Amino acid sequence: MKTIQIAIDGPASSGKSTVAKIIAKDFGYTYLDTGAMYRAATYMALKNQLGVEEVKELLALLDQHPISFGRSETGDQLVFVGDVDITHPIRENQVTNHVSAIAAIPQVREKLVSLQQEIAQQGGIVMDGRDIGTVVLPQAELKIFLVASVDERAERRYKENIAKGIETDLETLKEEIAARDYKDSHRETSPLKQAEDAVYLDTTGLNIQEVVEKIKAEAEKRM
Repeated sequence: MKTIQIAIDGPASSGKSTVAKIIAKDFGYTYLDTGAMYRAATYMALKNQLGVEEVKELLALLDQHPISFGRSETGDQLVFVGDVDITHPIRENQVTNHVSAIAAIPQVREKLVSLQQEIAQQGGIVMDGRDIGTVVLPQAELKIFLVASVDERAERRYKENIAKGIETDLETLKEEIAARDYKDSHRETSPLKQAEDAVYLDTTGLNIQEVVEKIKAEAEKRM
């Protein structure tokens, strides 16, 4: 059975990361959370009070404090800039609301895409994001485009936030997700769009395991 590259794209809170992690674990593949990389860059910009026009300064910071991943004792993914663990701060609302703007900076995308492609050369990989099938891994054997209704995605994010102790409001989340959808699909650099050869999967009304099984069945056809 050959190892393959699996690209999972879709809008905010469509369940990409949750599903990608399970599939990677089941196949013994590497999981790369590209969204966390853009969140890390956004966190650095906010922490250093850099605007979207201060690109040179942000790129210099990313060189000085490289983004990397680790694992906790329980096997959960940890995110670092330099040697600082920023796993939890990058999930705060302030980062969530600014990440689309930072991710739209061409030079930032170029830097992070290059790093993502480097990691993908190391063997079987599952990567999720907005432009994996179209830009990062156009040669991936399996491309999935995962969608769900705004209401369902807001509900999922609401439950996640409550579980993490993050104060949250359902109606606000719906507005934020709809706004992010618009930004992500209308930006000039690598907009969110379905790759021509991607499998379209609407997860509205499906539980996580059902989505995982559908994607694994598609993957096994290509191995």
